[in-house]
Amino acid sequence: QVHLVESGGDLVQAGGSLRLSCAASRSTVTINTSAWFRQAPGKQRELVAAVSRDRATDYTDSVKGRFTISRDNAKNTVTLQMNSLKPEDTAIYYCAAGRSWNVRGPYDYWGQGTQVTVSS
Repeated sequence: QVHLVESGGDLVQAGGSLRLSCAASRSTVTINTSAWFRQAPGKQRELVAAVSRDRATDYTDSVKGRFTISRDNAKNTVTLQMNSLKPEDTAIYYCAAGRSWNVRGPYDYWGQGTQVTVSS
């Protein structure tokens, strides 16, 4: 079992930046892919960014050039740097981790979520 804990969500003005972090508990499970998902009110959860153990990345089109995902394999952490935030980025952001090497999933473990609110 892997326990994920997110941090860094906050209220920020449009154009601002936030840095989300996700820490995974120590486990015998090898996590090969980590990702951030988000879910806005009334919308389906969507994959925002993902990174594999060999640092291959994938981003949804709406965040390309603004968000950067990175992982520290030694520390079992994954970070999402979010710049040039827009009101439409407002959502609950979830950290996810999976044993698959496929950045599109499936993901086996999920965090509780952290709220990101971008005001206009």
